[in-house]
Amino acid sequence: MAQTSTGNLIDWQTAGDETIQHLRALLRLDTRNPPGNEMLTAAYLHDVLLQDGIDSVIIGPDEVRRTLVARLHGDGSAPPLLLMCHTDVVPVEPDKWTHDPFAADIADGFIYGRGALDMKHMVAMELMTMLLLKRANVPLKRDVIFLATADEETGGSQGVRWVAAHHPELVQAEYALNEGGGMQVEINGRRYYTIQAAEKGGAGTRLRARGRPGHASIPHDDNAIYKLAAALLKLRERKPPVHLTATFRAFIEGIAQTQPPAVAQTLHSLLADEATADAALHNLPFDESIKQQFSAMMRNTATPTILSAGNNNGVNVIPSEAEIVLDARILPGQTPDTFWQELRQIVGEDVDIEPLYGPDTPLAIAAPLEVDFSSPLVDTITSVLKDHDPQATVIPWILTGGTDAKALAPLGVKAYGFTPVLFDGVDEVKGIHGHDERISLRSMHWGIRILYEVVERFAAT
Repeated sequence: MAQTSTGNLIDWQTAGDETIQHLRALLRLDTRNPPGNEMLTAAYLHDVLLQDGIDSVIIGPDEVRRTLVARLHGDGSAPPLLLMCHTDVVPVEPDKWTHDPFAADIADGFIYGRGALDMKHMVAMELMTMLLLKRANVPLKRDVIFLATADEETGGSQGVRWVAAHHPELVQAEYALNEGGGMQVEINGRRYYTIQAAEKGGAGTRLRARGRPGHASIPHDDNAIYKLAAALLKLRERKPPVHLTATFRAFIEGIAQTQPPAVAQTLHSLLADEATADAALHNLPFDESIKQQFSAMMRNTATPTILSAGNNNGVNVIPSEAEIVLDARILPGQTPDTFWQELRQIVGEDVDIEPLYGPDTPLAIAAPLEVDFSSPLVDTITSVLKDHDPQATVIPWILTGGTDAKALAPLGVKAYGFTPVLFDGVDEVKGIHGHDERISLRSMHWGIRILYEVVERFAAT
């Protein structure tokens, strides 16, 4: 197995154990957003870095929503590399868990905790990468910047967007490693590693139906709830049209190269015509969960999430309005306006389509992103993965959600999602934003070595 210049000098068992120690400490810090309290993780990271002689700054809009930035200086012969992560986590229902979500329990080879996969595992691995680079006194040609942000889960206005607006000089970089890819996935018996090169944008939408109010004892058809329900049924029965992005085409081509001829032919037919792509997808001998993922990667999506109608006037009042919030995600090359035109074609004219957010709301400017998959950083990641797994097939990935990378794109930062992780089955994947979120100990040992070798090989002289 090929080694990086200092990789063969590191005791990787010890380094992995130390990474796990930091992850468990981070998981015990309750940074549910809202309210966030990311000051807890910023203080922890600052103290750990300082023990190894790495200075950092803690910044943010107030004393609670805090982001940490640290830097290892290179010789300036190449632009910086940014290591991105966020320290807030989504809310949790503790009574639905088999382990305390903030105890960082270890059981059956897994670490349990809210944020174990989204994304305090990457916080710990990036922290450890900084420590290992410093301890080995690695000669760097690029500055390596460690950015641990607040508030990613609710749009980043108190985190990365605040940093980009007030301290862009701290995060200016050529490339960034971010969340959204790095998973080892199995498709039809073949193994692949993903690097996220594109992510969807947001176009949050409200459907509002209006009707005639009245006494509920005298029903009539001009009922706002009926109109809204009819629109929702249309949305369930008819998907938005297919749009094949450059990243999705490269994704499918990468899979096709390693599949049996008949499967490869079907994959190529998927790319041949957007109008028949769904039929080709249906014919693939893949698990339904994989097909569902593919479908979301090749079209704009609109998922009903919050429903409301009526008011406190009582059960006997026919409401004059009914509304539903749609979590809408749009592909690179699409805009909210083009998406809303598609949506109108589906739901008809009996409902109003309204932007969920105003022009000054951060989520309203969540444009989709796409970067070129051909780059020196991708080449480095591929080289490291093949050193550890010669059969590795590296493919680009479209993240159907969104990340902090959107806030840094205007600064010229090209972000790739690469958080190296080994999933032990679908149940582990379902833990992201779900109950019993967990990551395996073997994944943490794998992840820190892969991440370190990528960063060192790319940033070192």
